[in-house]
Amino acid sequence: MGVVPYAWPVPVVSIRSRGGPPGADRLVRDRMTLTLYGSYVTWGWLLYSFNPSVPLLAADQHISDAQAGLHGTAMAVGGLAAAFLTPRVVLRRGRRLAIVVAATIVAVGVTALVLGPSLPWTLGAMLVMSIGGNLLIGSTQVGIALHHGPTASAAITEANGAGSGIGLLGPIAVGAAVSLGWGWRPAVLVTGLLALVVAVYVWRLPATPSLPARPTRTALAHDEQPAPAATRPHERWRPGPAAALFLVGIVATVGVENGTTYWSTQLLIDRTGAQAGIATAATAGLVAGMTAMRFVVGPLSLRIRPAPILAGGFLLNIVGWAVVWTTTSTAVALAGLVLAGLGLGVQYPMSIVLLLAASPGHSDRAQGEATMFGALSIGVLPFLLGAISDRYGMHTAFTVIPLLALTGAVAAVAGGRALKRAAQPVVA
Repeated sequence: MGVVPYAWPVPVVSIRSRGGPPGADRLVRDRMTLTLYGSYVTWGWLLYSFNPSVPLLAADQHISDAQAGLHGTAMAVGGLAAAFLTPRVVLRRGRRLAIVVAATIVAVGVTALVLGPSLPWTLGAMLVMSIGGNLLIGSTQVGIALHHGPTASAAITEANGAGSGIGLLGPIAVGAAVSLGWGWRPAVLVTGLLALVVAVYVWRLPATPSLPARPTRTALAHDEQPAPAATRPHERWRPGPAAALFLVGIVATVGVENGTTYWSTQLLIDRTGAQAGIATAATAGLVAGMTAMRFVVGPLSLRIRPAPILAGGFLLNIVGWAVVWTTTSTAVALAGLVLAGLGLGVQYPMSIVLLLAASPGHSDRAQGEATMFGALSIGVLPFLLGAISDRYGMHTAFTVIPLLALTGAVAAVAGGRALKRAAQPVVA
């Protein structure tokens, strides 16, 4: 029999075959799509402006790398809270209100962060901002998937591309602000303005099945069948073999991305002798690679199975890491960061697409699990790299990155095979 009712089946179809059904290869960017992309733009600016600023924050507060890495731990705790809250808030208050409230929380959190005079203050602000940010992306991501149906993989990938695209300006803005003597804070504060704009525009969107005007008992995810199970968020979803492997991929990709964006600035300062402003701005190369790849891989995922694309992304990231790790030239390191970014551009969106494809009928629950495991990865990796750096130096600490990426590549290949096996009875 298999699992029949889907609201967005084509990510599964495109995994089973080399192409989707007729008409499944064109992404329509309507008003709702472009507005929801704003959630990714907001979060992308925050990640790619604040993460490279962590070493600068550490210098401001006179704290160790490990203590600075605790901001990743605070972000993880916020993500865990959001994983619990997201399906409940969406069900009880509706996806629209969930997004608006989440964006407002982000604005409050980032304002507190840039005003924070001490480590406890900035850690608390990061916790608040992380709850809002993860609720924002979790609610938006499923809404985009439900709205786009057959082209969900392209829409999700392009949404992430929009986030990293605007985020490309984040490290440059931080570098410019530092060079002008303003410090890193003004650039990061831009996040608050973006969040408030998103809240206003999402609230004004017309009602659609994936973004209803008011909460309904099917608001959690209108593709989830049967309805009674979909409306009981306290019932825990148990991922199958394929979904479990793609969750491993999410842990790997979130860890690699955040570990790299948090500490590549310090690596470039230590290894190439670059000034802080230049090293921070150089991390824009990482984001540039991510953005370019996401606008390529989205349409590609409608024609080629996403699992091999994901595995290739992890391997490409390892190649980029090797360039950055072995060079003492800032220019060569920048090229390596671009190459690593090309791999990163594949990893998160394809991991999410594959997880949701492996979880038919449970999209919000699967997204919640992704948020939770991603939060755990954020909590461990930046702190771990900071702790290793305090003892052995950042160059040694960065050897963790390729090991994690290799784990993700293996999980992608195994998960793709598991998903293909699970799909065979359905297409027979």
